[in-house]
Amino acid sequence: MIIAVDGPTASGKGTIAKALAAHFGLPHLDTGLLYRAVGRQVFLSGGNPDDAADALAACDFADAVLADPDLRTEETGGYASRVSIHPPVRAALLARQQAFANQPGGAVLDGRDIATVIAPHADAKLFVTASVSARAMRRWTEMKGLGLDVDRTEIEADLEARDERDRNRAEAPLRQAEGAALLDTSNLTKEMAVATAIALVEKQAN
Repeated sequence: MIIAVDGPTASGKGTIAKALAAHFGLPHLDTGLLYRAVGRQVFLSGGNPDDAADALAACDFADAVLADPDLRTEETGGYASRVSIHPPVRAALLARQQAFANQPGGAVLDGRDIATVIAPHADAKLFVTASVSARAMRRWTEMKGLGLDVDRTEIEADLEARDERDRNRAEAPLRQAEGAALLDTSNLTKEMAVATAIALVEKQAN
């Protein structure tokens, strides 16, 4: 069974995807980490994330970059959003993601274009969303928990800018795929969101 989980940053899609993978006994891939790795590599190389050539060169990142603790920072998230608009970058990472999705037995993938581009044939599709204010609060709490001094207003502005880029990019824009179930987690606890997601997947898969 292939499960596609899409949605904007900090909507809860990663948490839900991991829980679905554990519940159904499937491998999980956070595709956003691949783009964060490219963005991080651009930074480490002193490149420009808005330059397609610099972004494409960074797709050849070392596996060690995937373990870089700075992958989860807001700065790297911004870089990831900027490199992801380049068609050559998306093409370079496409085969890697599709191979993971189509492995024997299936998989759970989360990102922004799983059900629209990577695995439109998925057996279950979810589009996880939440209000910008709820998402900013979650990210602020996460960053504070890591000991980082961050401003919630700045996080909210960054999320809005990132959403704008993701929704309006020419290549694989963020959108709810046809047939995908909408799950708004704004007012849900983690446990409620996961339980709802499991029920939605079971309904689609059956």
